[in-house]
Amino acid sequence: MDLENFYNSLLVKNGFSEITVNGYRKVLLKFFKEIGTLTINEEIINGYIAKMRTNGYSYSHIVNTSVALERYTGFIGSPVKLGRPRKPKQLIKNVLTEGEVARILAVTKNKREQAILAILVYTGIRNKELCSLKVEDLDFDNQFLRVICGKGSKDRVVYFSKECSKILIEYLGEYKRDDKQFLFTTLVLRRQYNGWVLRKLVKVVSKRARVKKRVYPHLFRHSFACNLLNRGANIMTIQSLMGHNDVRTTLIYAHSTPQRIRQEYDFYMPSFI
Repeated sequence: MDLENFYNSLLVKNGFSEITVNGYRKVLLKFFKEIGTLTINEEIINGYIAKMRTNGYSYSHIVNTSVALERYTGFIGSPVKLGRPRKPKQLIKNVLTEGEVARILAVTKNKREQAILAILVYTGIRNKELCSLKVEDLDFDNQFLRVICGKGSKDRVVYFSKECSKILIEYLGEYKRDDKQFLFTTLVLRRQYNGWVLRKLVKVVSKRARVKKRVYPHLFRHSFACNLLNRGANIMTIQSLMGHNDVRTTLIYAHSTPQRIRQEYDFYMPSFI
């Protein structure tokens, strides 16, 4: 079947991760289900994308669908090229303040909860990156961790604080792990920690801390970047820590923290009197 051969090609020839291939699979299943046929042409595809844009689908949904259809039509020998809508300039809203983060850490009930949240809070790494961490990825002497095969299949180094180091050392003292083992596992089956369990933990602990905002794991990443900016961190440093390919992605945080712009204005504004 063309679809299965296509997915296998993405894995083998393009070197995409299973998560990425599953994303293509989900998009194409939805497309073929809605058009009601496996026989496609440029007219059908154009009509489908036009309907998505008319119905107000998100920028990312439209782009992901367009990319999947371009790759699939290229694979079957009938390539279709699609345009892209203009990317909206989004602002990061409702990030956690330093006080709210401190409250969340303060109400953790054990070293495991504290260690998981400390990683999110002090490093700003992504959900999947946290779940993939192994003990050997931590360097306590130099206080950094290695993110292996992060987003875009890139490796990078992310630093953590003395406070975070202390929490992680205490956690490993209580929850013994070999170097090759995952840093965090599920409690009952001892399997690799996963995004669903992480989201549930974050929701429970933030509710315990009486934080009124909707708190989810990726919000700690946004808050990490914004709080670094508010403390005066260089945008290029934040780009490196966040693992962004393009500094324009990092600049979203600068646009989302007007107080930092105000601080710099007040500091650098020449005096004419």
